Amino acid sequence: MAATPAPPQAPPKPTWDPRRPEPAFPWLRPTIRIRLTLLYGGMFLIAGILLLSIIYLLAAQALNTGNEPLFKIVGGQNIKVTSDNCPAVTTGDLTLPEFNAAISACIDQQRRVALDHLLSRSLLALLGLAVIAFAFGYAMAGRVLSPLGRITRTARAVAGSDLSRRIELDGPDDELKELADTFDEMLERLQRAFTAQQRFVGNASHELRTPLAINRTLLEVHLSDPGAPVELQQLGKTLLATNERSEQLVEGLLLLARSENQIVERKPVDLAEVAGQALDQVHGEAADKGVEIRGKREPAVVQGNGVLLERIALNLVQNAVRYNIPEGGWVEVTTEVQHGQAVLVVSNTGPVVPAYEIDNLFEPFRRLRTDRTGSDKGVGLGLSIARSVARAHGGHISATPREGGGLEMRVTLPL
Repeated sequence: MAATPAPPQAPPKPTWDPRRPEPAFPWLRPTIRIRLTLLYGGMFLIAGILLLSIIYLLAAQALNTGNEPLFKIVGGQNIKVTSDNCPAVTTGDLTLPEFNAAISACIDQQRRVALDHLLSRSLLALLGLAVIAFAFGYAMAGRVLSPLGRITRTARAVAGSDLSRRIELDGPDDELKELADTFDEMLERLQRAFTAQQRFVGNASHELRTPLAINRTLLEVHLSDPGAPVELQQLGKTLLATNERSEQLVEGLLLLARSENQIVERKPVDLAEVAGQALDQVHGEAADKGVEIRGKREPAVVQGNGVLLERIALNLVQNAVRYNIPEGGWVEVTTEVQHGQAVLVVSNTGPVVPAYEIDNLFEPFRRLRTDRTGSDKGVGLGLSIARSVARAHGGHISATPREGGGLEMRVTLPL
């Protein structure tokens, strides 16, 4: 007999939270705007440095620095020269060669001073223009990238399950408008798909629950007849148990379909209270199996859906009680706040679980060492539902084998 293929795995949901706060210093992030600003300003700065170097070389060449002087005094009588910038030529009793040498040195000195002034003032001008260029580049980059900011804000709103949002970008028919229009078309198709899915879930909920409820009612009426034969009573109890299992399967499938989406309406929910309600529901079953319930539950308030979060705790506690050792077993349920997150931990004694089997436990209709459901302990959707609900609340669930047998299930949710 051919083996039944494993059900396809859903793609992993994004781990980033669209509601995460902005960083304390957003201007330190290497955003595209910052990179474009550095690119524009850097190109201007490089071009300015090249232009300044060319001007300096041309000016130095024009002034003939270090060449012979433009003139010499070759003769004359009683020549007197005075200069505030060249004190060497004002001293008397200089021969003509000494005088010409002093004039040449003075002219070279003035040329160097002029080039130094040219260089320093040009550098100051270049610095000022660079600041203006960076500011102008930052403003222009922000203006050019503003449509991308609008697309990002819309995408974050959509990630929060608001599929009715649209970008509706105006302006020229360029690449950014084409991107925005494509994104709007994708959102339109996603909204239609999710609307159809919600409609299907509602219709399936009605169509599947109604016949099962009718069957349960008929079986209960039949079992309430004291005159019914024992064989029919036994058959009725068997059919009622099968019908109840089908109802659990339908409820699990519908809850799994609903919990794949993000939670829109959130209210404060205390995980300690949720865990306590789950323990109250399985207290009788734990007592029948001789399983001890223990653990300390501290307040851990999260924003979410109380019914779905209670389903996580109930599924984990039920599994911990049902998959336990025959005698001397225990289940420990704790809630606390760790590192700014609410944590629900359910540990239990039980059979030894290989580490390589952990991932299979979270797959629908999967169990330890069995490909499909085949026992009366459940319908094989408990951990799949728990993982989907945790993801819908922006958290995650993990399982770790315990030494000596059993598991430690850890649910982490943002506050």
